[in-house]
Amino acid sequence: MNHAKLLFGIHCHQPIDNFDHVVYEAIVKSYKPFFQTLQKFPTFKCSVHFSGWLLEFIQKNDNELFSIMKKLSPQIEFFSGGFYEPILASIPSIDRIAQIQKLNSFIKKNFNQTPKGLWLTERVWDDSIITDLVQCGIEYVIVDDYHLLSNGTTNNLYGYYLTENNSNTIAVFPISKDLRYAIPFSSIEQIEGQLQSFSGKDGSNGAIIFDDGEKFGIWPKTYELCYENGWLEDFFALACENKTIQTQTYKEFYESNKPLGLVYLKTVSYEEMGHWSNLDRSYHYSQSGIWKNFFIKYQESNWIHKRVLELSKKQINSPIYLDCLHKAQCNDVLWHGVFGGIYLPNLRDNAYRYIIECEKMQPLEPLCIYDIDFDGYEEYKLVSENLVVIIKPNLGASIAELDIKDKNFNLLNTLTRRDEEYHKNIKKEASVATNEIATIHDNQLTMDENIQIHNDSYLKKSSIDYLCDDSFSLESFKTNTFSTLINLSDTLFLPLQEGKPLFGCEFTLMGKKASIQKEYFLEKNSFKTNIILQTNKQNQIRYVNEWNLHFAIYDILEINGEIFQEELSLFTNRLEIFDPYLGKKIIFELSNIIEIFLCKNFTVSQSESGLDLTVQHLSIGFVSTFTNHIDCTITFKIEEA
Repeated sequence: MNHAKLLFGIHCHQPIDNFDHVVYEAIVKSYKPFFQTLQKFPTFKCSVHFSGWLLEFIQKNDNELFSIMKKLSPQIEFFSGGFYEPILASIPSIDRIAQIQKLNSFIKKNFNQTPKGLWLTERVWDDSIITDLVQCGIEYVIVDDYHLLSNGTTNNLYGYYLTENNSNTIAVFPISKDLRYAIPFSSIEQIEGQLQSFSGKDGSNGAIIFDDGEKFGIWPKTYELCYENGWLEDFFALACENKTIQTQTYKEFYESNKPLGLVYLKTVSYEEMGHWSNLDRSYHYSQSGIWKNFFIKYQESNWIHKRVLELSKKQINSPIYLDCLHKAQCNDVLWHGVFGGIYLPNLRDNAYRYIIECEKMQPLEPLCIYDIDFDGYEEYKLVSENLVVIIKPNLGASIAELDIKDKNFNLLNTLTRRDEEYHKNIKKEASVATNEIATIHDNQLTMDENIQIHNDSYLKKSSIDYLCDDSFSLESFKTNTFSTLINLSDTLFLPLQEGKPLFGCEFTLMGKKASIQKEYFLEKNSFKTNIILQTNKQNQIRYVNEWNLHFAIYDILEINGEIFQEELSLFTNRLEIFDPYLGKKIIFELSNIIEIFLCKNFTVSQSESGLDLTVQHLSIGFVSTFTNHIDCTITFKIEEA
């Protein structure tokens, strides 16, 4: 009898240190009911991957679920991967090996299995990882059928291929996109027909599916579908009772079948990822973007990634240091597609928490000068007992990072507002109610008609300088619709004294020569910026020094003693921001009384539930009106509340 071998796997992961209530919801609505249902079908064989930190969370907080997983161990195959779910191709070899070995050890200790298969985070493939995978005892990995289709391999995708690099070979299993989109959204009858289409005369055809475990309960409407309406139980019953379907683990299939041949894969991920990471928004097999394009698309992603690489180079022989470093390598914060990713401030906070922990374990060097983010220009890192300030001379001598060390918090964890491709698909009315359950890739995007999307024309960091005329206002500042006479946000400032954070540049303003000089002084809990601006114009001009600060909770902030709402304009030489979350007062002292604009900036981003409206930072504009000369000082202080 012709039959197909169903290779069914689930991958389960939550971003490192995600909100507890989010992880518990995933356990209650997805992970636990999945395995409780699986218990009823002891002949259904499958493969499972959990990120290491999620396994540790379950072990600590839900003994019932962890015990079920252990009891099912003979029935299921546990896959390895990076313990904290990094994109393996994006981290150094030493960290890649350490993360895989850590998860291997956890699986061996708790489930008595030595993993031979590896879940490739976001299926991001690069030949450079093969040698390290083989060194860790990995024999096969999961990719997408798109990996092979984009390389011209279309004849047979019903088994595994071998690939090699540096004389090391590894097997690759391609996931069927058709099955990935059908399960669990199609009817059991449709699934049965699909699986039977994989049947082969010798029974060697594999129906390959390995996808997010969260789609069985967490994705919109799937809990009702899978458990209340019994879809998952019906699916397991179909696979166990239909004589044309045989379930196998990947290990069983790998050991009992020969490879389909030799392939060489492009540096690529799954099809949707290629679309999301494409810089020019074109879409074709031969033109889709590579995952690392997110470092180009989002400077904030690049900065986190390069800070982690910097700390990896300086590895300290300490288990605590290495654990913090590896936690900071978690992939979720570095990209954006259907899930929030880089748009979620809490994920960025989590990454910076571990970056700063690693920073605190480094020997204190008051000033370091080197190229952190691989853009060809040196950054200036100023470090005191409680502050880290990193300055980018090639971006207007602006401040790229501002860490409060005792709180492990980066006040410049901001996000620039960008034009996203899906913005053009947003409808300004309520969506039509429907009972149809679809994959999250087909979500309807609707938004209140009163919400306007605004984009920024420069990176929203701090100590950004520009000159405007009298039309500059709080409203234009908030919406980034103002025009400038000169914007120095991306201008190269040259060092004026070797080994000192003193920078300057000359520019042309309305046909006349002008210049600006900025110098930074750092102390334990404060730093100040001296600014000298000179022009040859006699008419009045507005000079703006813009800061953008990130906070965990915006509704509790107090500005000069009053609860901050949405926007504010005031005249003063002292600005005090009280943040109860940090338990700190952030104080700006100015050498003169000037006008100050403050406003919240939010983004509209796509997520698995539809659209998210997220406050990304508090924008502060220090506005001075002058004729031809400014000499001012901005002093920044951190005080205990």
